[in-house]
Amino acid sequence: MTDSPTPTSPTPIVFVSHGAPTLALDRRAGADFARLAAAIGTPRALLVVSAHWLDAPATIGTRTTRELMYDFSGFPAELYGLRYEAPGAADVADELRRAVPSLARADERPWDHGVWVPLLHMFPGADVPVLQVSVPYRWSPERLFALGRELAIVRERGVLLLGSGGMVHNLGRLAWGGGAAPESWASDFESWVRERLDANDWDGLLTYRERAPGFRLAHPTDDHFLPLLVAAGAASAGRSAPVAYPITGFEYGSLSRLAVRFG
Repeated sequence: MTDSPTPTSPTPIVFVSHGAPTLALDRRAGADFARLAAAIGTPRALLVVSAHWLDAPATIGTRTTRELMYDFSGFPAELYGLRYEAPGAADVADELRRAVPSLARADERPWDHGVWVPLLHMFPGADVPVLQVSVPYRWSPERLFALGRELAIVRERGVLLLGSGGMVHNLGRLAWGGGAAPESWASDFESWVRERLDANDWDGLLTYRERAPGFRLAHPTDDHFLPLLVAAGAASAGRSAPVAYPITGFEYGSLSRLAVRFG
């Protein structure tokens, strides 16, 4: 990747729990995402790995601005009128495919709500180019972690790698009335993951299905956890750095809001 000047230090890696699509309309909750982005600064581009694109092999999406994907139903009509017209990061796509030839292409694939919902708050000017890469759902945790190590090359080129999913994500156990204290299984799972991340215990993290307390309740399906594995893999490719949690807490009793910053 020699097309762009090298920044003085690697760009951070971030994982966000993007919550429900209604986050896009929630200025109060969105302010946490805005503060997270402000602390990082404006990257050259964004490489987003979202829980809502699970195709294999790992695939690069649209290289241009397209109509957004409104991949949800039953939500306020206002959501379907939202736009996020950031430029596509075609140059990053070219650089990545030269560095990682195994990446496939799906130029017609637009950004899903795991991409544009958090970005509406993080970079509301829609002036940072965006590129999305799919999460191969049936890959093993070890292989997804290795994918992150391959994608980590973008950090040296000023690109922010953003994993977008949910640290705890069981929609069937939500307390829709709000105000409920976090369920023990939810907080226990989140605490276990944080312990692994704080220690840079990557081998331990990859055993979450067997060892993490409350895993089956925290993730009846683990699609929303997989972007964290990609982000952690990218973080592992560089020097060990402190892990920070710029957004914390739960909503609806068990839906984690945890965000993770590596570097």
